[in-house]
Amino acid sequence: MSTRSTAIDDTRRPPTVHLVGAGPGSPDLLTLRAVRAIQQAQLILCDDLVDPEVLSHKPPGCRVLMVGKRGGCPSADQRFIHGVMVREALQGTRVVRLKGGDPFVFGRGGEECDALREAGVQVEVVPGLTAGIAGPAAIGVPVTDRRHAPGVALVTGHAREGGVEPDWAALVTSGLTLVIYMGVARCGELAAKLAAAGMATDMPAAVVSAAHTPRQRHARCTLGSLAATVKAEGLASPAVLVLGQVARMGELGQVGEMGQTEQWLASPLGQQPADPSAAAPLQRAG
Repeated sequence: MSTRSTAIDDTRRPPTVHLVGAGPGSPDLLTLRAVRAIQQAQLILCDDLVDPEVLSHKPPGCRVLMVGKRGGCPSADQRFIHGVMVREALQGTRVVRLKGGDPFVFGRGGEECDALREAGVQVEVVPGLTAGIAGPAAIGVPVTDRRHAPGVALVTGHAREGGVEPDWAALVTSGLTLVIYMGVARCGELAAKLAAAGMATDMPAAVVSAAHTPRQRHARCTLGSLAATVKAEGLASPAVLVLGQVARMGELGQVGEMGQTEQWLASPLGQQPADPSAAAPLQRAG
């Protein structure tokens, strides 16, 4: 009686790239699916905001190409990233595009999917926790709470060159909690635009910097004092701004800072991650 092999024949698989979200900071916020994708990768194109310990899950011999993508710092050209992914995938390489947060929330995931699919490469997306949800949660702020807001809007504070900014007046009128990514550097300008659009200057606000990392810091204030608070506290990117009544929540008995309440949590899969310094040297693009 003959038996058939159950081994997977990679040569029959269509070329595929995995777009993987690494979450907002701490490596133990990775999903199990993200860990599995990293463990099977032969090439990882990695953003700067990804914690180095995340790369401890990569297998021996896996190449890592650091491509930047940190506000105000040099990054690899987006077309270069597309080209590398397409070329390597078509050659049969198991490629992972590793991004901070979620690939589809201000991560250019849509652009990369289009480029890959146009080249005949399939894409599998592995979602990750995005900073706009996880950052406020780190200080006890729920971005949605039916007692205070009908929903939440995630918007960018840094429109691309020639791009259209959010409709601030419509957002103010909506009554939604407003979470602004990439806005801390121009928070004074944004606060002025929101005030001009009708937001009360005493609207509660919060700023969370480097959420879910040992560098996490935050401050609470109002729309009117936002710029002064950011400057006085020295809060810097990466950070999210939260505007809305929910920004007052969590002040009593709030979630602890990294290094306190999160110290006892185990890393993914219940094991301490391997020392990333023992991994193969990283290559930096650009």
